[in-house]
Amino acid sequence: MEIRQLHYFVTVARTRHFGRAAERLHMAQSPLSQAIRQLEAQLGTALFTRTTRRVELTPAGEAFLQDAERILDSIEAARTRVQLIGAGSTGLLRVGATGLAALRQLPQLARIAAREVPGLVLRFQTDLLTPAQELALEEDRIDLAVLRPPLRRTGLSSRLITRERLVLAAPGSHRLAGDEPVGLTELRDEDFVVYGVEGSVVNTVVTQACLAAGFLPRRTHQAAETSIMLTLVAAGLGVALLPESVLALRVNGVSFVPVADDVHIDLALAWRREDRSPALARLLDALEANGFLVPDADFPSSTAPDTAPLGGTR
Repeated sequence: MEIRQLHYFVTVARTRHFGRAAERLHMAQSPLSQAIRQLEAQLGTALFTRTTRRVELTPAGEAFLQDAERILDSIEAARTRVQLIGAGSTGLLRVGATGLAALRQLPQLARIAAREVPGLVLRFQTDLLTPAQELALEEDRIDLAVLRPPLRRTGLSSRLITRERLVLAAPGSHRLAGDEPVGLTELRDEDFVVYGVEGSVVNTVVTQACLAAGFLPRRTHQAAETSIMLTLVAAGLGVALLPESVLALRVNGVSFVPVADDVHIDLALAWRREDRSPALARLLDALEANGFLVPDADFPSSTAPDTAPLGGTR
């Protein structure tokens, strides 16, 4: 199996069309079709079902697509690292983050990296919720993650960045909109807009806080991104409880209200425990030295004991 074949397969899988895939690959359709048939013969199974109008992935093809994309991403990352080192740079780190962290924490992280680790190249992937970031770390598709603990996967280490209070996002005309703090018990009869992603840490914290206040939140609408959640709130479809970093966003028709209850949600930096990258070690040391990480926090870093070093020694 050749890298070229994987690239051909992924392009066809993404376009669901041999003609359009051939155009993107700057090749004729016939050799592309032949290359895919050869790949299927090597694997011993069909990857696509073909009709006159459309091409669809088989179940085997769906599974193979995930592996093929991961392999190609790893190859591209390796190529980039080698080129950067050859050009005198200190390395490449791929950083994932939640959408809200991209507004507050990533700019600070990038400034520290530029000042303290010159030559380090950061490649950001944002709008990733915690479950997706944990998986991306495990599969070596990112090197650092700004996410919300607790972590569910072993083999990861983490350090606390900040501890945020929850705030209420309500329609501007809502009875609770204003500057007065709101108690969670006042939300008992409200419709809630929540993240539509399984394993969302924010959803879990919100549900637990509401249960502690004596009610189960009525989750009527879901959205994958914070910006869409706020759009639904502005439309009057419900309220949302979100980390206070959401205050960096301004959406017409949404009022942010302090929450009186002492409910917090953590934001942490996570990485693979066995990652011995010098670039990672240098950045972690720089972040700690510049106050980006909370010192000596009583904070469970992962589901397993934390033995990963900062700077290769911790």
